[in-house]
Amino acid sequence: MTMELTPESRLAAHCVLAQQTRDLMDAVALTDVEEGELAAVTAALAELTARLGARARTSPQPFEIAPDGSLRHLGNAVTGGANPHALPLVVELGDRGARAEVVFRPLHEGPPDGVHGGISAMILDHLLGQAVAHAGFAGMTGTLTLRYLRLVPYGRPLLATAEHTRSEGRKTWAEGRLALPDGTPLVEASGLFITPTSWR
Repeated sequence: MTMELTPESRLAAHCVLAQQTRDLMDAVALTDVEEGELAAVTAALAELTARLGARARTSPQPFEIAPDGSLRHLGNAVTGGANPHALPLVVELGDRGARAEVVFRPLHEGPPDGVHGGISAMILDHLLGQAVAHAGFAGMTGTLTLRYLRLVPYGRPLLATAEHTRSEGRKTWAEGRLALPDGTPLVEASGLFITPTSWR
């Protein structure tokens, strides 16, 4: 994989565009404007889509080396600042593993007033992977087991955490949770990660 520095001003502009698109997605999910306005906005979006599609890659922003020397992935579906699908989640790494503050949006709804279980799984899968990578055992998800304990609300601050628990050869295990700020658990997760032989 080739790592190249990308012009920062263009990347910054792309991240601003992605955030504006997130705002648009929220507005689309919640709007109650008249049918005529829906049609007018749709036509405007079609024009903008064509402008952006005039020059397109076949894949999202790639992994790259940031100016500070860190590895970043602005196209990632969970953390990517240039990916409108991403929250984007900001992960903090430390001695205890990985943590991230999360506020889900109405766009993530599954059951009434709650976050879709698959969205919770995606966030915890990513955090578990970050925890094992931070511990020095980067790998691909082999199995992911979740226990849904309570409804996960959107629009409220939540805390996601994960920590590496053990490793054995190419296998690494991690545990994580999604909880309210007071520590009340909402979802618990455990994962097995496999390090590909080509990565060792």
